[in-house]
Amino acid sequence: MKPLQGKVALVTGGSRGIGAAIARQLAQHGAEVAFTHQHVSAQAQRTHDAIVAEGVRCSAIQADSADRLALAAAVGRAREVHGRLDILVNNAGIYAGGAIDETTDAQLDALVAVHMAATVIATRAAVPHMAPGGSVISIGSCLSERVPEAGWSLYAMSKAALVGLTKGLARDLGPRGITANLVLPGPINTDMNPSDSPQAEGERAHVALGRYGEPHEVAALVAFLAGDGARFITGASIAVDGGYAA
Repeated sequence: MKPLQGKVALVTGGSRGIGAAIARQLAQHGAEVAFTHQHVSAQAQRTHDAIVAEGVRCSAIQADSADRLALAAAVGRAREVHGRLDILVNNAGIYAGGAIDETTDAQLDALVAVHMAATVIATRAAVPHMAPGGSVISIGSCLSERVPEAGWSLYAMSKAALVGLTKGLARDLGPRGITANLVLPGPINTDMNPSDSPQAEGERAHVALGRYGEPHEVAALVAFLAGDGARFITGASIAVDGGYAA
């Protein structure tokens, strides 16, 4: 029997990059998977088809994580289609950078909406459906602990907020037997931050292992945290950053 067989997971922003890798790995471990995606795309369809090929049910739900009503509805839709909800992965993310006096209100609003508010909205909508043994796993950033370059202030702020939220969730949800943890990826080779981009060499210079990580390396930790072997881990922030914050 696969370790997550019989469970249902919802991954926000699951059509590509880290989110797609998480969705696929949870499926490989036996979970049914629903994932949200902002736009109808070939990437979303490929992720859906790859999950179905693992022999589990999959729902691709179009919802913009910045839209609170749409995101809450997506959680309800996942529960309706799959009949239960055991694992929530708050993964959806965006990038906005620049020196603090060059940033805009629109950038600030977007980062707060997608990284901070959406994590609260999805979690608030999901936990009433979770039984003991449920898991809330959020995807933060290595920049929560170390900001080695200029231009990351707003992004780092929006991800660092998840540290406090996760600790609070651990206290709120612990009596219900639900865990809450935070994964802190370092530079990961995705279309948002490709390992062959002009800034990649500078990023690698901060990594103790001297390379970018791959999405499946983040997904492996998420799958572990969602499983029975991690039932005594909650309120934790765990780095998958190759020593970026060392």
